[in-house]
Amino acid sequence: MTMTTTDEIFEINPYEPHASLTPLEAGVLWEYAKLSQHVKDLTERTRQLSEAPDENLVARLRVLERKMGLVLTLFKASVWGVINEQPATDTSAQYADATADTTVRR
Repeated sequence: MTMTTTDEIFEINPYEPHASLTPLEAGVLWEYAKLSQHVKDLTERTRQLSEAPDENLVARLRVLERKMGLVLTLFKASVWGVINEQPATDTSAQYADATADTTVRR
């Protein structure tokens, strides 16, 4: 059996000339070899993606981050506006009874 390159595995069945294999067995082994190569390619691609960030994704996330910062600022400003629109209440009357001196004097 000869060694094949990664691209050749999809074009040439390396198990076909093997004398002790039936055509069905050679075909099954070829499908496993192609599946194995797909998994190796996928592993390599995921390794590349995990080692170096996707610049397009990073740029899009930066834009989103700026927009979210603007939304947060506007939200804080609107909450501040709502708080400032409420009338000021005199809370000293509410606590007057609770803090009143109840000491009995003779």
